Amino acid sequence: MAEPRRRQYPVEHNLLLTATLCLLAFGAVMVFSATSAPNVLDGGDGTGYLVKYLAYGAVGLLVMQILARGGLDIVRRFTPVLLGVAFVLLIAVKVPGIGVEVNGAQRWIGVGPLTFQPSEIMKLAIVIYMAQFLAERPKRMNSVKTLVSPLLIVVGAACLLIASQPDLGTAIIIGFTTLALLLIAGAPMGVLGKLLGSAGLIVALAAFLEPYRRARLMSFLDPWADAGGAGFQAVQGQIAVGSGGLFGLGPGQSVQKIHYLPEAHTDFILAVIGEELGLIGILALLTLYGLIAYAGLRTAKGARSQYERLLAAGITSLIVGQALLNVFAVLGLAPLTGEPLPFVSNGSTSITVLLAAMGVLLNIASRGALQLRAVAPPEKAQGSPPHADRDRSGGNGRARGARSGGRRRAAG
Repeated sequence: MAEPRRRQYPVEHNLLLTATLCLLAFGAVMVFSATSAPNVLDGGDGTGYLVKYLAYGAVGLLVMQILARGGLDIVRRFTPVLLGVAFVLLIAVKVPGIGVEVNGAQRWIGVGPLTFQPSEIMKLAIVIYMAQFLAERPKRMNSVKTLVSPLLIVVGAACLLIASQPDLGTAIIIGFTTLALLLIAGAPMGVLGKLLGSAGLIVALAAFLEPYRRARLMSFLDPWADAGGAGFQAVQGQIAVGSGGLFGLGPGQSVQKIHYLPEAHTDFILAVIGEELGLIGILALLTLYGLIAYAGLRTAKGARSQYERLLAAGITSLIVGQALLNVFAVLGLAPLTGEPLPFVSNGSTSITVLLAAMGVLLNIASRGALQLRAVAPPEKAQGSPPHADRDRSGGNGRARGARSGGRRRAAG
């Protein structure tokens, strides 16, 4: 009895899965390294953040596995529900007694001992909504006027609610993903130029109208001018990365993580990686994100429909764009935004939502492989001679018949 054939996944699927699992393993090690010593000094056992990271990572992996098997159909059916829930949760953040304030920002909702960040859900909801809208109404991209209602109204409302928390970094990521999706969908360059100019003006106004954002912008230009104030976190991050050199101080040997570098396990975990593993560690991390970018765009290119192509490209842009923004901020190439490093930073909602997004991307990659197998020509039976079909009919058969008939006539 023949054994059932194992399902073969395309190389894009395998690259996406491998890179994601490597980033999660990398994140678990670095979260433990960044938090164990400070936690012990504060009276803990050093494993609290690691246990939390592993718990949410396990939930995220379960969701990723479910969506990788049939997530595209689920997502497409419940897109309006997901978008509506995301808006309701963003509004609930502002309600006293429901929203939770941390370090002056009210971005979380508390449910007992658990908290989650609705803006992370909104990022994925916007990508899914835009992919469906642009796939079903491609002619709406021909002008800014036709894009405004309802697409840009929905995106603008989401960004406004998120920026008011305040969380300008997440709003910027949504804006970047929106422009990337419009570009991939084929929007005219004139429309993209107008949108980019408008978005840049809005971000500049938002940065200068709020004193703390203005201070962050000024500290980005010269963080050492106020190393003990607005530029403190940027300076400590640069010290950590610079101390690591090429090969780093060694795993667990970071000094900056011990109450020098704020948010060492979330926004600035890359600084700890640079200090302990050096430039080699940072390059290894960037290589993994590069694999996600390559495999994600290849998945979009080989997708079966415009909707799948846009959704794959949108999810890839979301993950890679957030990673680049975090890397640029830590290295001093962009203002601080407070965005976590995808799959690596300790962030419960971020890990779960991004793993769910990766599950959808894996599902699209596997569906593309099924399409290729469906249109592939059937294999010939093993052992058949190379010209068997020609021997049974056609020129060769007629030649043999003519030769045998000639012999019979000669015999007669």
